[in-house]
Amino acid sequence: MSKLANDTRVFKIDPRIEVQNVRFKNRYGFILAGHLYLPLNFDEAKQYPAIVISGPFGAVKEQSSGLYAQTLAEKGFVTVAFDQSTTGESSGSVRNVASPDIFVEDFSAAVDFIGLQKFVNRERIGAIGICGLGSHVLTAASIDVRIKAVATSVMYDMSDSMWMGLNNSKTEEQREIEKQTLAKQRWEDAENGQPAGGLHELPFDENNRPMQSNVLFPEKLPEGADSVTTEFFNYYRGRAFHPRSVNSAAAWTATSPLSYYNFPLQQHIDKISPRPVLIVTGEKAHSRYMAEESYNRLKDHKELVIVPGATHTDLYDQMNLIPFDKFASFFKESL
Repeated sequence: MSKLANDTRVFKIDPRIEVQNVRFKNRYGFILAGHLYLPLNFDEAKQYPAIVISGPFGAVKEQSSGLYAQTLAEKGFVTVAFDQSTTGESSGSVRNVASPDIFVEDFSAAVDFIGLQKFVNRERIGAIGICGLGSHVLTAASIDVRIKAVATSVMYDMSDSMWMGLNNSKTEEQREIEKQTLAKQRWEDAENGQPAGGLHELPFDENNRPMQSNVLFPEKLPEGADSVTTEFFNYYRGRAFHPRSVNSAAAWTATSPLSYYNFPLQQHIDKISPRPVLIVTGEKAHSRYMAEESYNRLKDHKELVIVPGATHTDLYDQMNLIPFDKFASFFKESL
C-alpha cells in the first residue's frame, strides 16, 4: 500500500488503507491539500461511492477529518479529507483567514475533485462536516445538489457562535464593543500592511472588555479553566497536537468575525430536502443545542443521533463513541 511521505497524522494509522496526497483548486483559485483514502480491496476498474470530509474548524486533515476518512474507507467508501483554504497545507498568501463563503466553496471543490476520479460514481457523492465545518457543509449541500447525502458530527454554527455567543450569551452592548474593536483592528492591520492574529470568538472580561490573544490555546492550561476550554485544550494541545492546526499552534486573523457577521450560515438548509441529512451530536456536547436547532430547521429526510455520554471533542477521535457504523449505514442507504 502507498504511504504518505512525511506522514504526520495524529491518529492510529490503518496500514491496510491506501492513502495519497492530493491537490485540487476551488473556484477562487485556492489550491486545497487533501488526503485521498481508497477502500479496502480497492479495484480501480470499479466505481465507488465517495465522501468529502472536513473539520473541525481550525483543524487539519491529519486530525479528526482524516480519522473519519480512514474509518469510512475501511467501510467501503472512497474518501477525501482536506484542509480549508488558507489553513494547513492549503494555499493562501494570508494564513488562517476564516471565510464562510470560501469554506463553503471548498466542499464543492472537493466534490469537483472526487467526482473526476474514474473510480467514483458521481451520482453517489456525500459530505461530512465536523464541528464548525458542519455548519458550512449544510450550507454547501443546500445549493450544491451534487451532494446527494450530508452528515454532520457535533455540528457547530460558526456564524451564530460569533454573532450571538455560546448559548446566545452575547449582549447587544458586547456586539457594539466588538464591532468597534474590529474597526480599530482593521486600521492597525492597514497601517501594518498585514493582519494580526486573534480570537474568532471574542471573550469579555468582568469589566466587559474584549480579551485578545495571538494563540487560541496557550501551552499550559490556565488555572480555573472552564470545562469547554479544558476539553479543547486536551485535544488540540494534548492528544492530537499538530503544528499546522490553527487550534493547536496559532490563531485566526483577528478580523475573521467580520465575514461571519455578514454571512449567516445555514439560511437555506431546508432546501436540502428531499436529500437525506444525518445530524450526530453528543449528549454532553456544549454544542448540542446548535445541532438540534439545525435538525429542527431541516425538512425530511432527516435523522438526529445523540451519542450517550459523549462530549463535543469525544466525537473528534474516541473510537468507542463515534457512531461510525451509523455513518456508514446512512451513506450506504443514501448514496
